Amino acid sequence: MTGRRWKLAHGRHLDFGDKALVMGILNVTPDSFSDGGAFDAPGRALEQARLMIGEGAVIVDVGGESTRPGAAPVSAAEEQGRVLPVIAELAKAGDALISVDTYREETARLAVEAGAHIVNDVWGLQREPGIAKVAAETGAGLVIMHTGRERQKLPDVIDDQFLFLRRSLEIAHAAGVGEDQIMLDPGFGFAKEAEENLELMARFSELAALGYPLLAGTSRKRFVGHVTGRDATDRDAGTAATSVILRMQGAAIFRVHNVAINVDALAFADAMLARNANPSGH
Repeated sequence: MTGRRWKLAHGRHLDFGDKALVMGILNVTPDSFSDGGAFDAPGRALEQARLMIGEGAVIVDVGGESTRPGAAPVSAAEEQGRVLPVIAELAKAGDALISVDTYREETARLAVEAGAHIVNDVWGLQREPGIAKVAAETGAGLVIMHTGRERQKLPDVIDDQFLFLRRSLEIAHAAGVGEDQIMLDPGFGFAKEAEENLELMARFSELAALGYPLLAGTSRKRFVGHVTGRDATDRDAGTAATSVILRMQGAAIFRVHNVAINVDALAFADAMLARNANPSGH
């Protein structure tokens, strides 16, 4: 995907080259699985966003509803009350690209109006397909994520990725979303057991057949704890290891809680990729 451009709202874009890009997670929620309540006040959220940008995040992903298993749903009004003020303040600063983590059409539209450049939908357009219309009308970048929740999955993890994501892509195309607006996310941890996540990591490069840039979101997930034996707040080193593995297999963007450790780890992955591409170079 080197040399490809991702078109975003408000006339912005990202170019994929020889360096991995990092998206910092900003949960403005009281109950997210590893940092719930830490940044649910606007002041603390903005401070954390500035920290992540300083550490090398090119995107800040703002979410107002926890997606952890068993999390209590929130109303659209409550979600919007959490994310819109933060997005508006980040947009004023202009320091980074802004993503909104939502599956609601209304929240997505209001977030882009407030200054967001990207819509990140964990239901892959299949909960509220109108999100695709928002992206088409605003030019927002669109992250389409795979999930295994509330449906019967195919036995093979890659076959299931293709089944779900192709359905999502049909929705996007029917709404008029541009090919250069789309990013795919295989949805690590979303209704996937530890062994399924490891299989997905091992075969990640097969997803390139779908023809779109790929985002990896492994940060502090339960399967990282399964491998390392660490609690959710102590999984950043394990996360960085997964980032390196997935970068070597073609992932372009990495959605993480701890930006600094992943930026450093990915610098080594990029150095190895560059060396492999030019083995005689020094």
